[in-house]
Amino acid sequence: MSGRVYVVAGELSGDAHGAGLLRSLLERKPGTEVAGVGGPQMAEVAGTKDWVEDAAVMGVWEVLKRYGWFKERFGEMLEEVKRFRPDVLLLIDYPGFNLRFAKAVKKECPEVKQVYYISPQVWAWNKKRIPKMVALLDQMMCLFPFEEPIFANAGLKTKFVGHPLVDELEERRMDVTREESLVGLFPGSREREVSSLFPMMVESAKQLHGWRHGLRFEAPAASTKLAEIMRGMVREAGADAFVTVTDGGAHALMQRAACGVIASGTATLEAAYYGLPYCLVYKVAGLTYVMAKLLVKIKFIGIVNILAEEQVVEEFIQGEAEPEKVVPALKRFIEDPGTRVALQVRLAETSAKLGGLGAHARAAEVVAGWLP
Repeated sequence: MSGRVYVVAGELSGDAHGAGLLRSLLERKPGTEVAGVGGPQMAEVAGTKDWVEDAAVMGVWEVLKRYGWFKERFGEMLEEVKRFRPDVLLLIDYPGFNLRFAKAVKKECPEVKQVYYISPQVWAWNKKRIPKMVALLDQMMCLFPFEEPIFANAGLKTKFVGHPLVDELEERRMDVTREESLVGLFPGSREREVSSLFPMMVESAKQLHGWRHGLRFEAPAASTKLAEIMRGMVREAGADAFVTVTDGGAHALMQRAACGVIASGTATLEAAYYGLPYCLVYKVAGLTYVMAKLLVKIKFIGIVNILAEEQVVEEFIQGEAEPEKVVPALKRFIEDPGTRVALQVRLAETSAKLGGLGAHARAAEVVAGWLP
């Protein structure tokens, strides 16, 4: 008897991780029937519907504006689950929608086993949700080792499967030598991040170039649109002689540059994996930051520092994310190879906690364990 899986992912990262899991699952259990929603990669692997362009909205206001659309999709998907009668409901990240959907499915189809992949970061912002998750879910799969005891101690069957990023980054590893005079500027993948952080990065580059003329700076843009915006900022600052904006190429730059400055986010984890010495910067609207401080109960915001449970990379947040702090940090890397090497050792030790190659296969094994 072949098993049935209904899967829900609502963002491009979840789509990539979901596609890897489903590919491994279908290799392991070829007759498995899959339905649900995700993005283009999951659609290609398992024939699920592609909805991420509409579903991947950020922020409370954007969600409220699209409330009617989400309510409609929610109802359609619930009806689909009732018709499909899956053995497993596989929820991938996307907690705002997925935890509500889990509750509705639990009520309508209590026999369906619910497995969550990429645990919501409730340990950072809402521990009150953990008991609710324990009541709804049958198993949690975590990407970070420190997450496992948080859910397991609350009574939820939990497995640390490792971070799928390891497989994805290993595929892109290059045999290159770091360029002593090259500094990477990574302002993030969203327009809001770029507009708040990139001018500061360009100003830092100007000061560093004035200090040492041989330095070159490279900034990879996440899209063609962002590349144009960033090039405009570089021209306006009069820095185009030594700051180059490229269309993509972040992973290659992380392996070529001597050091860098990176906006808080997944890129900081990627850079750590490739051993790029860097400092982290983070800046949001003042009110957003005040609200986040009230909600988030963690010492660091960089995932590398959270993973290491101590400061491995310097974090410059809000008012500190300015050239006065960033320039001296980068100077230390440029002037002292010993500082760079010491940090690279720490980054390697921390990256080793991500679980090694094979996260998708380990996650698929967990799902397969719930199938007939």
